[in-house]
Amino acid sequence: MDMRDTIVYAIGDVHGCHEELRALEQKIELDAQQFRGRKIIIMLGDYIDRGPHSRRVVDHLMAPPPRGFQRVCLVGNHEVALLLYLDGHLSRETWLGYGGRETLFSYGVDPDRLISLYGSSAQADARIREAIPASHVDFLRTLPVMVCSDQFVFVHAGIRPGIALEAQDEGDLLNIREEFFEAAHQLDRWVVHGHTIVDVPTLDGRRLDIDTGAFQTGRLTALRIVGKYGRLLSSRD
Repeated sequence: MDMRDTIVYAIGDVHGCHEELRALEQKIELDAQQFRGRKIIIMLGDYIDRGPHSRRVVDHLMAPPPRGFQRVCLVGNHEVALLLYLDGHLSRETWLGYGGRETLFSYGVDPDRLISLYGSSAQADARIREAIPASHVDFLRTLPVMVCSDQFVFVHAGIRPGIALEAQDEGDLLNIREEFFEAAHQLDRWVVHGHTIVDVPTLDGRRLDIDTGAFQTGRLTALRIVGKYGRLLSSRD
């Protein structure tokens, strides 16, 4: 991605927090009025699970972005887990324990009630799969895993040190933690990511984690980048 004459707002893990996302977008719109040039919102993945309004968040992200903005939505490990369940590669129990229970509630489905009604695991799974609109599933399947510029990498979890960006493993981009954190001072670009909850986003070497656990704290965080300067915005400031 060419970031010349571009103002970027990266937003951390939403996890079903629709009201916080709307509040943060309004602050971004106000903040952006002071700048000219192209304006892009980059969502860092994990839109579903854990929080109360996964369906509304996905609907929101499928709709047009705020006026005057482009929006790029990256995939997170929670979106991939949902797709793996829907495709039969992840068990229902594993997915529900991952936060899928809250996601199903947002689609009007109580999985425990379905299981008690049908008994049959296959029938319960079929009803669950019917409850999630095909348009939502198609949207989640199209999400890219990473956006890069000459100076920045935007990704859900991080990157594996010492491996070229084009050779990175998708599992690492969605799940990596310790190996990435330990090499933060050796990175050759700034990496903006989520996935691991922090109280306060703090620069560590060349990485910045902006996942402030919105589903627990009510604080959804964005990083605004203009040139080489960054500023944090929060849904609760």
